[in-house]
Amino acid sequence: MTTTAASASHHLSPAFPGRAPWGTAGKLRAWQQGAMERYLQTQPRDFLAVATPGAGKTTFALTLASWLLHHHVVQQVTVVAPTEHLKKQWAEAAARIGIKLDPEYSAGPVGKDYHGVAVTYAGVGVRPMLHRNRSEQRKTLVILDEIHHAGDSKSWGEACLEAFEPATRRLALTGTPFRSDTNPIPFVTYEEGDDGIRRSAADYTYGYGSALADGVVRPVIFLSYSGNMRWRTKAGDEVAARLGEPMTKDAISQAWRTALDPRGDWMPSVLRAADQRLTEVRKSVPDAGALVIAADQDSARSYAKLIREITGSKATVVLSDDTGASKRIDDFSGSDDRWMVAVRMVSEGVDVPRLAVGVYATTISTPLFFAQAVGRFVRSRRRGETASVFLPTVPDLLGFANEMERERDHVLDKPRKEGEEDPYAESEKEMNEANRQEDEDTGEEMLPFEALESDAVFDRVTYNGADFGMQAHPGSEEEQDYLGIPGLLEPDQVELLLQKRQARQIAHSRKKPDTEADLLELPAERRPVVSHKEMMELRRQLNNMVGAYVHQSGKPHGVIHTELRRVCGGPPAAEATPGQLRQRIAKVQEWATRMR
Repeated sequence: MTTTAASASHHLSPAFPGRAPWGTAGKLRAWQQGAMERYLQTQPRDFLAVATPGAGKTTFALTLASWLLHHHVVQQVTVVAPTEHLKKQWAEAAARIGIKLDPEYSAGPVGKDYHGVAVTYAGVGVRPMLHRNRSEQRKTLVILDEIHHAGDSKSWGEACLEAFEPATRRLALTGTPFRSDTNPIPFVTYEEGDDGIRRSAADYTYGYGSALADGVVRPVIFLSYSGNMRWRTKAGDEVAARLGEPMTKDAISQAWRTALDPRGDWMPSVLRAADQRLTEVRKSVPDAGALVIAADQDSARSYAKLIREITGSKATVVLSDDTGASKRIDDFSGSDDRWMVAVRMVSEGVDVPRLAVGVYATTISTPLFFAQAVGRFVRSRRRGETASVFLPTVPDLLGFANEMERERDHVLDKPRKEGEEDPYAESEKEMNEANRQEDEDTGEEMLPFEALESDAVFDRVTYNGADFGMQAHPGSEEEQDYLGIPGLLEPDQVELLLQKRQARQIAHSRKKPDTEADLLELPAERRPVVSHKEMMELRRQLNNMVGAYVHQSGKPHGVIHTELRRVCGGPPAAEATPGQLRQRIAKVQEWATRMR
């Protein structure tokens, strides 16, 4: 690395393992160095770096920018970011290594003191020719931060193509390159696989699994809460359901919204538990902070009020992506205050490294938004830090939590079988909602209902693709077992500790009389959270197996179903749990095998 590049990295965050020992400044992390070497070997015009949120994409990009400026490959830098706050964050980070970017640029010549500008995708969308002229006049490096946003709308994508087609070099960055739509992302290469499907091709990838193994990011413990929900439909019907039980998509959405209603008991119970978890973490990490990601302004204010009642301390509230909001985020980041409540905007890219506890209090259910939201809590500052995220027991969210290490590419072609749904598809409306930067009331009611009441039950801990724990009431000894996990643990220690605590719970449960078992006394791995669609598939599979066995055994359907209930226990198939259905399927298979 040249003197300039080395000095540029001197002021950046400490390198994590590999080539740089812990606590050593002045060296890049191993993945950043590897990405630099990959780039310098080929010197491409376009380069896509995919690195998990919290891994240090900014450091890599600015070090590369410093190298290209020093070697006169480029004469200026343009950073394109998703939000106003992030473009200011980029300018501040660049200034620390001697690259001056103007975050207030709107038109005309750039001041002589600046090496370039930081703008938003929306800003480029308004005046693409302005940026095209700048790119044509001087050799330009364009850094496209979270480039999947360039596919948010056709106009933004076209504007980026028009503005930066003449650029000398283009560096695209993202932590989540996947999208559910098929809008091509500008300056991204798509390669056709053997199946005929075109997928985005990254030049360098550093996933969450690799970053976790390297100690660059924190392990994430997901604590999910179920509970009984009751709401009234627009027709006046009262509906009751329990989070985590198989329901239709609409019923899940309504039960979920009922849980998040600040007037019920679910949110206060979960906020109280999250605050207890924060207290435990702060024993090891004194400045650890917590964040509630809310769906709208009214909810955010109500959650802040609940936090004040629970903790006795005021929470920082961030309602919109304006100048005042940026200052509030910066002030919170530099303080040791406990809680911040924000509406969506903090879910992506905003750097508050001390955030260690999160509450996912929005009904946005896209994998993109979930990954970016969880990314706010994974940035590691010292070895052993853990992150804790509280969730409602909703199939989609637990599915995302179980797939934290899955790496995805952006798929342009989506062949699907007739009647088959893409598990990562979401409506255009949902995608727009996930990417909104404003948080004003839209005046639209997603589902007509009135939340009546809710309660919370500790359901499970999800970690590294596995589920732990038994259901427990808030405030119980069983819940405290998991809220009291130490704040400093290595990833393998987290899993070992969770296994030990679940084993202790099971042993304690077996000693209790049946009359004292007021909650389902089964460990989490035996209580799968499934969707209504999955339940229908299990029932269909059972009926098909029984039908096949009818022909083999000569017995009527009803006789076989009755015998299955007698042997396996439980109610009729229409009322059976997923575990009971799977047990019956296995038993029919066993009978059929014996008769062959």
